[in-house]
Amino acid sequence: MRKWIAVLIVLFPIVEFWGYVEVGERLGLGKTIFLTVATSIIGGVMMQFEGSKVMADAKSQMNGGQIPGRTMLDGMCVFFGGILLLLPGFVTDIIGFTMVFPLTRLIYRKLLLKWIEKKMKDGSITFYRR
Repeated sequence: MRKWIAVLIVLFPIVEFWGYVEVGERLGLGKTIFLTVATSIIGGVMMQFEGSKVMADAKSQMNGGQIPGRTMLDGMCVFFGGILLLLPGFVTDIIGFTMVFPLTRLIYRKLLLKWIEKKMKDGSITFYRR
């Protein structure tokens, strides 16, 4: 796991820089800066809207006596997607938008659920019932 984090720390800025160079060559500096700021603003608004929907869903499920498992995973996706949207860069924006947008969030929710299930089977995550 630590090796992957080290690889991502080195590789991610290189990919983001490459994305800026490509977009800058095609659109120009002014449009590239505008696009970066615009995606951050749109992403922040989208994160706020989707986050409030997820919180309302979780609250209604808890009021109904249900455990909001899927909704909690949605909340995690919206949170991390929002952080990615606020970071400058086109690759982080693409990933962030797909995490915040409800139709594509399903992909990340399934991956996150598989990761949690694997960790529970390995014993890395322990689940306690009351």
